[in-house]
Amino acid sequence: MSLLQITGLRGGYAAADEIVKGADLKVEAGEIVALIGPNGAGKSTLLKLIAGLLRPSGGSVRFKEQEIAGLGAPAISRRGLSFVPQERNVFGTMSVAENLEMGGFIDGAHARKRMAELYERFPMLSEKRRAAARTLSGGQRQILAMAIALMNAPDLLLLDEPTAGLSPRAAEELFGTILALNKSGVAILMVEQNALEALSVSARAYVLVQGRPEHEGRAADLADDPTVRDLFLGGKAQPMLRGNGDSSNKGTGDFT
Repeated sequence: MSLLQITGLRGGYAAADEIVKGADLKVEAGEIVALIGPNGAGKSTLLKLIAGLLRPSGGSVRFKEQEIAGLGAPAISRRGLSFVPQERNVFGTMSVAENLEMGGFIDGAHARKRMAELYERFPMLSEKRRAAARTLSGGQRQILAMAIALMNAPDLLLLDEPTAGLSPRAAEELFGTILALNKSGVAILMVEQNALEALSVSARAYVLVQGRPEHEGRAADLADDPTVRDLFLGGKAQPMLRGNGDSSNKGTGDFT
């Protein structure tokens, strides 16, 4: 049974505004899955429907074999699914430590232990624990945002445009961090505009068009498919990383 199984999911920001129009997709345990497609296709909306930030108008969302469609975000988070939005994903005036404490409010009994583990995983967060989040670089803020989501020890992490606004070097470092997180056992469903780079670190992918997946398959196959490449990937290009490649020198979270 898949970790996440979505069938016929529909919904949007209002009853008459159905942006996602019958989406089917799945994520297996320990897998990275990329969700790509043109602007306005409904990719971010789909993540919000899964995470409980929006209420579906129809369809099924099964996570760890339990139906979660229609549950609120806190209840879904308690089940082991965390969402990292593209914007406003840290508390800028709070310190790094305070941001992590906010992330651990659902399971306060284990918050201190998890903070210590995250400081060890991301040394930059430990070094800057007293610094205000707004003083961090763009890449460092994304690391903090993911660490906040990891405070709940999720089985599945939803990432919405994690490299948006980052320099090429910072984006490459962040993809390395995503690979390292996945190797630690966290499954990831990722919306990403850097499509070729996202495909290069993913096992499988879906191309969303007008609220429905129009193409799906192995990420490497989609990256090499002429139709998908020409329509959605801007022609042939070289990805920064290759197929769940070695991240042994990445993922420290120390980049600027």
